[in-house]
Amino acid sequence: MPTPQHIDALVDRIRCVQTEEEKNELIGHLAQTARPFIVSFVNAHAVNLCWHSDAALAAFQASDLLLRDGIGLKLALSALGRPVGLNMNGTDFIPLLLHRLPPRRVALYGTENPWLEAARDRLAADTRHDYADVQHGFHDDEHYVACARRTRPDVIVLAMGMPRQEQAAARLKAELEHPVLIINGGAIMDFLACRFERAPVCVQRAGLEWVYRLAQEPRRLSRRYLMGGVGFVRNVMILRRLAGARAAGAQAQGV
Repeated sequence: MPTPQHIDALVDRIRCVQTEEEKNELIGHLAQTARPFIVSFVNAHAVNLCWHSDAALAAFQASDLLLRDGIGLKLALSALGRPVGLNMNGTDFIPLLLHRLPPRRVALYGTENPWLEAARDRLAADTRHDYADVQHGFHDDEHYVACARRTRPDVIVLAMGMPRQEQAAARLKAELEHPVLIINGGAIMDFLACRFERAPVCVQRAGLEWVYRLAQEPRRLSRRYLMGGVGFVRNVMILRRLAGARAAGAQAQGV
């Protein structure tokens, strides 16, 4: 099982983007990737999954860039004395990234029809990319690897939920040889297809979009947000004690 030290190391890898200028620079960097490169988003649910699963932790560890997603991680990073930065949730960042990237071949792997095709149609109308491959999210990893080898997309957006998409991303990274940006997008295609409604902007800015989503899907999300929230607080407190012990040890050695 993962240890608190493993989770602490993962959290420490989160890139906290501090300004809009830094966000723009990051997009420019992602446009020039020269190898298979994974972008993942770390929220409270991701931390909980990694805390209890070696496989989930390994999948997130395979990511090249981890971005902070949501108020849970904002509060956790603050409690741990680490930079917080902007909320880089995938629901907002992925469409922005696709809009800013120069024309690319893009593959969409995830969710199911009619939502998958509706998301593809919306992206095709809003961006300049060639959406060369569209696959639902219930194939095995070998299928996506074979599709990507055949179509050679420059960008792959995965929308299969955690940790399934992170595991598929790790497999794609290991198997593909051409430069490709692999983005773990969670429910991004369902949002683009208007399967789920976004919270009002004022609710998003208050960090309470999770409450809005819980009201929309109480049966599916109650365990993640309510029971998971309690577990997340416990996990953060363990990490905080670990950080305190580490600081005390460093101070003692300094003395």
